[in-house]
Amino acid sequence: MRLSKLRVSPSELRVNCCAVALAVTLAFLGGPCVAQDQNVGAQQPAPDASGQPAPVPTPAPPAPNDAAATAPGNELAPAPPPEALVRARKQVQEYFDKFSDLTCKESVAQLVLNGSGHTIYRENSAYDYQFQTTTQNEIPKFIETRETRNPSFRDPARTLLVTTGFANLLLIVHPLYESSYTFEPAGSETIGGASYALIRFAPVPGASSPATLRLRGRNYPIPMSGTLWIEPQSGTIVKLEATVGSSLKDLGLAGLRSEVHYAQHAFHNPEASLWIADSAVIDVQTPHQHWRNLHHFTEYKRFSVDVHEQIGQLP
Repeated sequence: MRLSKLRVSPSELRVNCCAVALAVTLAFLGGPCVAQDQNVGAQQPAPDASGQPAPVPTPAPPAPNDAAATAPGNELAPAPPPEALVRARKQVQEYFDKFSDLTCKESVAQLVLNGSGHTIYRENSAYDYQFQTTTQNEIPKFIETRETRNPSFRDPARTLLVTTGFANLLLIVHPLYESSYTFEPAGSETIGGASYALIRFAPVPGASSPATLRLRGRNYPIPMSGTLWIEPQSGTIVKLEATVGSSLKDLGLAGLRSEVHYAQHAFHNPEASLWIADSAVIDVQTPHQHWRNLHHFTEYKRFSVDVHEQIGQLP
């Protein structure tokens, strides 16, 4: 099931001098999907009769990277993962289990950059954003909707990037994908007087992936690698960076980078607090174009509370 996406419509994105349109979708999936491949464009499933790619069998999950080195005939037990990562997995699972229906205000700035990285065009928009999650057979499934609240002026001659769904990058840490990525401690960093554990992650070739790239009607698993900033005592993830580099070059993309910051938000009736996506930067490049979208989220509410408020305002 596609739950969210990073999309560039065929009428928008031109990637070469021949004006060949390239349709791109980045989907974060609720459940194991196609196998990850470090060379994304190398081998892909053939589409079925509906035009969708045939399912790719998921091989048995490989051993995690934090397993101790072994010698023939002298197998050692896997080393335990960092305690900060164990706590983060628990936090992420509780996040998807307990906070299934949220709404907020979202503001988006869509930028076009030149070869020097300077902004040459910008559009600003605002949305009412809603995130819902359900669980079926212990697999999370998601619905993400955005309703325009303040449409931007649109220059039809401009090519822009449309981005949604990156908030679900936390699925990388969900126990469901524990064997899909390797995780390694990378020291610590102090931000605002607080110390955070750094955990680097990388995709395991052949393991299931929570993200795919949809291109010209076909799905490609994308190997995301990056870094987590985790509060070591609580397991709270305060920042996540994910990148995909040269493995996308065969698909006409020079790089994709996501950076999501999380902040604590309070809820009432019942009282609770939760670290949720507060801002995000999505950067996509082709050999000839460069886009950057800036997202900011405010006024989080539980969906049920927001519905009652709206009903009360009806005439």
